[in-house]
Amino acid sequence: MKGTRYSEEQIVRILREAEGGQTITETCRKHGIAETTFFRWRERYAGMSVSDVAKMKRLEAENARLKRLLAERDLEIDAVKDLLSKKW
Repeated sequence: MKGTRYSEEQIVRILREAEGGQTITETCRKHGIAETTFFRWRERYAGMSVSDVAKMKRLEAENARLKRLLAERDLEIDAVKDLLSKKW
């Protein structure tokens, strides 16, 4: 059964809540997540604020866009090389 999906902002707030004095077990039970999920989130989002998470999200989107552009450029270069290598 798939649970609810939390946004990055909600994840950061849950992590802050656990830092604020509650035990990890209590926090996980309150939000209905597994402890392994909590530790995975903590590994990825440790020490981040909500604005840092938004910035990371924008950078990941830009990185994906640039990777697509690079792949398209490489395909065009290969197509031109194939075209030029043929004997007329």
